[in-house]
Amino acid sequence: MLRALVLVAALLATGSTIQAEAGQPLAITTVANPRPQLISGTRTLLRISPAAPGLRVTQDGRDVTTVFQSQPDGSVLGLVTGLTPGSHQITATARNGHGTTRLTVRPSTGPVFSGPQQQPFFCETTAFGLAPATQPDCSAPAVVSYQYRNTAGRFAPLADPASRPADLATATVDGRSVPYVVRVETGTIDRAVYQIAALTDGATPSALRPEPTWNGRLVYSFGGGCNGGYHQGNSTGGVLNDLMLSQGYAVASSTLNVLDQNCSTMLSAEAAMMVKEHFVNTYGPVRYTIGWGGSGGAIQQYAIADTYPGILDGIVPGVSFPDPLSVMRVTSDCALLEDFFAGPGGAFSPDQRQAIAGFPAYSSCVSWDQSFANRITPTGSCNKQIFSVSNAIPAEAMWNRDTNPDGVKCSMNQQLANQFGIDPRTGFARSALDNVGVQYGLQALNDGHITIDQFLTLNQRIGGFDVEGNPVGRRTTADQRALTAAYRDSVLVSGSLGLRTTPIIDQRTNLDHGGFLSDIHTTEWSFVMRTRLQQANGTAANQVIIQNQRTPDQTAEASRYQLAAMDRWLAAIAADHSQRSAQQKVIANKPGDLGDGCYLAATERIVSPLTYPASGPCATQYPVGTNPRLVAGAPLPLDILKCRLRPVDFAEYRVPLSALDKDRLRSTFPEGVCDYRAPGVGQVAPLGSWLSYGDSSVGTFGHAPPPIRLR
Repeated sequence: MLRALVLVAALLATGSTIQAEAGQPLAITTVANPRPQLISGTRTLLRISPAAPGLRVTQDGRDVTTVFQSQPDGSVLGLVTGLTPGSHQITATARNGHGTTRLTVRPSTGPVFSGPQQQPFFCETTAFGLAPATQPDCSAPAVVSYQYRNTAGRFAPLADPASRPADLATATVDGRSVPYVVRVETGTIDRAVYQIAALTDGATPSALRPEPTWNGRLVYSFGGGCNGGYHQGNSTGGVLNDLMLSQGYAVASSTLNVLDQNCSTMLSAEAAMMVKEHFVNTYGPVRYTIGWGGSGGAIQQYAIADTYPGILDGIVPGVSFPDPLSVMRVTSDCALLEDFFAGPGGAFSPDQRQAIAGFPAYSSCVSWDQSFANRITPTGSCNKQIFSVSNAIPAEAMWNRDTNPDGVKCSMNQQLANQFGIDPRTGFARSALDNVGVQYGLQALNDGHITIDQFLTLNQRIGGFDVEGNPVGRRTTADQRALTAAYRDSVLVSGSLGLRTTPIIDQRTNLDHGGFLSDIHTTEWSFVMRTRLQQANGTAANQVIIQNQRTPDQTAEASRYQLAAMDRWLAAIAADHSQRSAQQKVIANKPGDLGDGCYLAATERIVSPLTYPASGPCATQYPVGTNPRLVAGAPLPLDILKCRLRPVDFAEYRVPLSALDKDRLRSTFPEGVCDYRAPGVGQVAPLGSWLSYGDSSVGTFGHAPPPIRLR
């Protein structure tokens, strides 16, 4: 199996500053990317401190002193250019000392750490008005355009940023009123199309002289869904956001940060790192970066903050799920239940179906099946995004067992090939899906909603899926290597790495009864993540959950409050120069008015602990349901991908059992039932953060030595 578990070397362990040689006072910091071994593109912003007398800076022996300018904090900043892929040496000398560091530079097309780029990769630059591009890099020249916000509350194109239309609105940046004119940059990085939006005064942005219309903060926007890749994507997470731009925030995103176009959180992390790096090289140092986005956008925030910490400083995940594996599992379970109820379980009543599924409404399972089940098949979801059709992948390029066995496979699982490897017997990515020993409907049986005969029929006939996503009579069995990799690489997000020190405001809009596509976003997932944090770190005090109803006024007010609260939280952490640990600082500096709670109205927010099961003043308006695995007896972290088995214990069934029932139980579960008191099969602690997956320029191919854990 193709594996590379190589971490960036020891220089990164010191954080963002590369110290000068022993005994020397100068230090060189890579500002645009705190990891000097992961630089991409042709330029990078450097900081040298202090601004010593007689300072001279060289890049590979070439004098670049003149590009550096003094800063108010006593350092100098400089944007070095002309970088090419490979190693570069930066040396700073002054009368009182010197320092040096090496940069390792990669092409702006990537990859950096995400692993071998899957081919073919179909370009969609023209969807953004960029020039047509070609495989494999799908690169096109960047384009700058302008928008303005009018007094009617809409964005409109603006040909000349210096013009002032009669209906031009104003924005407020750090208490100052400025014209609401937005510079939008669109280009390609890491094979993705990126977009950056920020207020402008009409001048060209400078990394050394930050725009007065920018408040120094960056919001990184992530889009939803979860689907296979192989195409560039025709949308980003969205950058024309009035809430953020009107206050002077810059907003950035890319097509590989939309999980419905790329269900790899590793690749999303890489794209976000590279786009943010380009932003800093263009606009200057960022005070802090806030993650934003819902559903698949929330998955990316949780995963990136945990496994690639430092890209995002604080996160505001909306209607969240923990990771793609959780999405794949609930999709599989609901697809199997739907097949069962359409066949041998046709006589089950609506109430019984809901009790087995666990959601507040059984329609959640229907939505999972109808919207996501095609994502576990090889080609069922090619070009079929949740909210649009791409048509980027030609039909003749798609996989076909008989005519094109090496063609494009668009399944969610195929996006994890660099982590899980390819099974040589099937040609498909190894899978961590499993339901062997799962007792579907166990809680429904014990609560008296279904009979023992119904319980047995359900579990005898539920079946599973084969490697092609076809329903089969046998249960689904996970690949051992995929299971180990899922835990070892934190593909199943553990919460034990970067999330330990990340401020989190989990934005839980109540969609449990929201109708098709909405009601897959059920509330229990916020508590799944909370329980993982508690389990991993001994506390989840750095996660706040705030619930609101899906009304325009509550949604707007919740977003406004949560962005402002995260800004205050991060500012307080940055100002804390105490000796407390990073985890302690995050918890200690949480704003006093920020805590769990809910909106009873747009003007009434209750601060009260939220629990699972729901209790307290928010519980009436915001009940919390379960899901099929919780009903089957799995513990709340839902971190057991494949359970260990134990013999059937008749005492756990709170119904009378006849001799025939006992025989049927044994034959239904011949290998035993899930033992959730034991760790899952292959369940190990994560190796660490900042893993790399076999890029020839970063790590190695094949089996690499254990990586270094960065702290």
